[in-house]
Amino acid sequence: MTDQKLDTIISFCKRRGFVFQSAQIYGGLQGFYDYGPLGVELKNNLKKAWWKSMVYDRHDIEGLDSSIISHPIALKHSGHEATFIDPLVDCKSCKKRFREDAVVEKKCPFCGSTSITESRPFNLMMKTHLGPVNDDSHAYLRPETAQNIFMNFKQVLDSSNQKIPFGIAQIGKAFRNEITPRPFIFRVREFEQMEMEYFVLPEEDEKWHYYWVEKRMKWWLDQGLNAKNLVQSPQAKEDLAHYSKATVDILYRFPHGLEELEGIANRTDYDLGCHTKYQSDMEITAKINNHKQSTMRLAVQNVDSKKWFVPFVIEPSAGVDRGVFALITDAYREDITDSGSKRIVLSLKPHLSPFKVAVVPLLKNNGQLMNYSQKILGIIKHCGWGRVRLEDTGNVGKSYRRHDEIGTPVCITIDHDSIEGDQINTVTIRDRDTMKQQRVHENQIVKFLKENYFA
Repeated sequence: MTDQKLDTIISFCKRRGFVFQSAQIYGGLQGFYDYGPLGVELKNNLKKAWWKSMVYDRHDIEGLDSSIISHPIALKHSGHEATFIDPLVDCKSCKKRFREDAVVEKKCPFCGSTSITESRPFNLMMKTHLGPVNDDSHAYLRPETAQNIFMNFKQVLDSSNQKIPFGIAQIGKAFRNEITPRPFIFRVREFEQMEMEYFVLPEEDEKWHYYWVEKRMKWWLDQGLNAKNLVQSPQAKEDLAHYSKATVDILYRFPHGLEELEGIANRTDYDLGCHTKYQSDMEITAKINNHKQSTMRLAVQNVDSKKWFVPFVIEPSAGVDRGVFALITDAYREDITDSGSKRIVLSLKPHLSPFKVAVVPLLKNNGQLMNYSQKILGIIKHCGWGRVRLEDTGNVGKSYRRHDEIGTPVCITIDHDSIEGDQINTVTIRDRDTMKQQRVHENQIVKFLKENYFA
């Protein structure tokens, strides 16, 4: 993939209402994006698919929706205040600032100058103030959703009656003051995460780490990503985060290169160990900041030995925005039809498509056709699959092309045969990917769509 493909995807997302630059009317705000009418549907559908897989389809994972504001003491003891940093450099020629890893052959990525400063640490967390006075009463916008999961471990465990192993899942916003946010929605300052912390026996950590790597890889394939564009990449020991025993990244071939889509980390007993009461009594294996400020013992008692232990944590962590970026990139294609014209197709899986069905009357000024279209629209809406569109432009061909481009898997055409003659009460169902058409009676429409698209 090339920069041209990246430009094509960015232009497509703006033109079709998937993603807009935030505050575009004032020149835009770097690192912030807004999701348009189609983008918010795709994004929500991706989150629903993740939540179904993690929570609804399992018995051992509970959900959580925690505060965006993070307690500064929590981020101190988690190590974020000391370690959540990027190396920052400046170009003396063009006055640009960027991450050190953006420097290629000791040259500025913007102007090519070699006059670059030494790197210095830059904390990525966004600070805010609580209360009416800007004094020392500060807090942070959370840099990840994980820490609140760890702090709520005991309360979720006690209230849900779960047993080890079990997990806590959360989808939510996170904030990082990225030095150079780009490209597009890949690295931004406000983003959304899909994270799950799975708590296991210390002696079973490697087994469960392998399990979740394979599970998450299969899930992305089930969302429609091409296996050729996905790579499992174990991190080298020297690249591991301070809390990690082992991490496997699922990489995707984005337009700008092979980059992380999701990471699955074995975080050992670091996180619960950081926040638990009675740290000195817990035989914690990870190196932590010892303190006595916690009021809860984040541990589990062995029913046989009566001894308390701190569970290990396996964390699959994925970015929603990166997921949307990958899905659009993978699904976007340009075909040449038999007539020689270009057809843009977004081959999303039906459960992810922003619009599930488009109902297309042959004529917009025919009352009978419009009334029958409204009837069919109501039948499909009643199924609750998602958004359904009445495409009353009066131009069937253009309606097909538009819905091919935005990923609608099915168009249902209402013509004169639908309201009179031997084929009355039938419709034409057209498939987005194959363009094949099939005549179906109105009593069989729901059954047909369930069997072929929305099982």
